[in-house]
Amino acid sequence: MATEKLINLAKTIRSKNAGTDKITFDIIFREKENYELVKKSGVLTPETICKLYGISQERIVDFVEFDPAYAIKFTIYRQRPSGSPGESDVFGCQQYAPLLDLEIPLE
Repeated sequence: MATEKLINLAKTIRSKNAGTDKITFDIIFREKENYELVKKSGVLTPETICKLYGISQERIVDFVEFDPAYAIKFTIYRQRPSGSPGESDVFGCQQYAPLLDLEIPLE
């Protein structure tokens, strides 16, 4: 089965702080076709997020497919508050990398 990496289908993949205790992720598509392809593939789900980030389902605050913006957004609880000792990404902006290589079936 032919696949394409998420990074090649999405316009923007990013993460950022959502308060001190959460990190939010945005996956935004330029074209409706790519958005629908990813959405209908069933690859990007809360279960996938748990596997990619090695977290439990309880750490996922929300997971939204937002059709008007061709965007998929999810938010997770941090293990430690932003800026606390042992926390390595104060702004939460370096957490998106595992999403880039996610393989999406093209059928």
